[in-house]
Amino acid sequence: MMETPYILSAKGITKTFPGVHALENVDFSLKRGEVHALMGENGAGKSTLIKCLTGVEHPDSGVIEFDGKPVEVHSPMHAQEIGITTVYQEVNLCTNISVAENVMLGHEPKGFLGNISWKKMNEMAAKSLRKLGVDVDVTKPLGNYSVAIQQMVAITRALEFESARVLILDEPTSSLDAHETKELFDVMRKLKSEGIGIVFITHFLDQVYEVTDRITVLRNGKYVGTFDTTSLPRVKLIANMLGRSVSDLDDLSKAKIKTEKKVVGEAVLEAKDLGKTNYLEPTNLCMQKGEVVGLAGLLGSGRTELANLIFGIDTPDSGELLINGKKVTSYSPIDSLNNGIALCPEDRKALGIVGELTIRENIILALQARYGWFKFIPTQKQYEYADKYIKLLGIVTPSPDQLTKNLSGGNQQKVILARWLATNPQVLILDEPTRGIDVGAKTEIQKLVLDLAAEGKSCIFISSELEEVLRCSHRVMVLRDHKLVAEFGEEVDDQTIMHTMAGDL
Repeated sequence: MMETPYILSAKGITKTFPGVHALENVDFSLKRGEVHALMGENGAGKSTLIKCLTGVEHPDSGVIEFDGKPVEVHSPMHAQEIGITTVYQEVNLCTNISVAENVMLGHEPKGFLGNISWKKMNEMAAKSLRKLGVDVDVTKPLGNYSVAIQQMVAITRALEFESARVLILDEPTSSLDAHETKELFDVMRKLKSEGIGIVFITHFLDQVYEVTDRITVLRNGKYVGTFDTTSLPRVKLIANMLGRSVSDLDDLSKAKIKTEKKVVGEAVLEAKDLGKTNYLEPTNLCMQKGEVVGLAGLLGSGRTELANLIFGIDTPDSGELLINGKKVTSYSPIDSLNNGIALCPEDRKALGIVGELTIRENIILALQARYGWFKFIPTQKQYEYADKYIKLLGIVTPSPDQLTKNLSGGNQQKVILARWLATNPQVLILDEPTRGIDVGAKTEIQKLVLDLAAEGKSCIFISSELEEVLRCSHRVMVLRDHKLVAEFGEEVDDQTIMHTMAGDL
């Protein structure tokens, strides 16, 4: 029996942005009538590859073929015209207009005089939705319906192009419950049976193994491999996604041994069944003074979500949070600052540094916010803070007045750390603090975490590098699919954690 021909393939795709090698000689192929998972952690290159396939970006080199013929995809509209359609995680529809208008937007049926035939449009939209098992009043505003219905409307709209033969679904289940996800999978299987090729981007391993035929893994902008889903063990998938890094960090091991004796019995932070619907299952966490608790899990497992709930970026709808035994009644970043909690965010460029401000201005930013904008920190005091933390963290700069955007990634990360250390927090949450920086800077930041613990500060340490989590943590908590699934002491090894992340344990 002949193998199903590829409907879409990319060969040797390379894409470079200023200072970033986003894709390097990446291959990808999609068969007609298959569901193909595209997997990888943050920075793996998934989004850039999709943008190249859909004309949002243009590769520097490489070839894209559609139905066996080379093609240059000029724009997203051109991609739709040749048969490649995309439904993004954030549904980009108009909730204030009707379901039918959203489905037919851009190709509404016209009446005799060239005006829109509303009756025909409603009939066509309803018919298209019914093909996917959706039966709703298409004349009502889209905003009247759930996210799940909106997701189906987005898919229906994507398939309205007669040429549609490839459907790219970017994190389509992130806001759906179990029942809604099952209905989406039923639709995906139906489309698959009709010969449509589906690229499925998700971080939920269970879903990958439930609905996909093949898996392609990217890591750090490079192609790792393509595998048949049924023949790839989960732990091997995780190993491929994370990769293995080896470095000589004996000094850190010694530092950890030294700090392990510093953990004090008093609870600083307690989360009791803290959770939020469709965001994070109720989670328990008790942190002691001078303790480093590592959070392990794949991207989308719930690590950042837990950090955001604790810091007040998002508000929980279940459970409670206690700081030094006192219940938190108001959730916001400024409340957290006042309660002695600090968060270094995962994306330092978008959520961390302000590139156009100087190092000094970045360092005092959080402290100034806590004081309030009517209690200005004197300039001399600002320089004292800046000089102190530049020296403490070894920030390489000729002056505190250097623009932060001109620093290396490692030094930018240190500036963010300095900002939060200046607030003298009880609990420091570090979300991927060493991502994208060199080994030397990583070592310094990891050592700093352990030194802070020795001084009695508590730290939540989130990292995709298991060796790093094990090296820096007194305890490791493993999350999967937005829930806490296991907790280990300091004797755990990386293989146990990987099998737990995979759901084998």
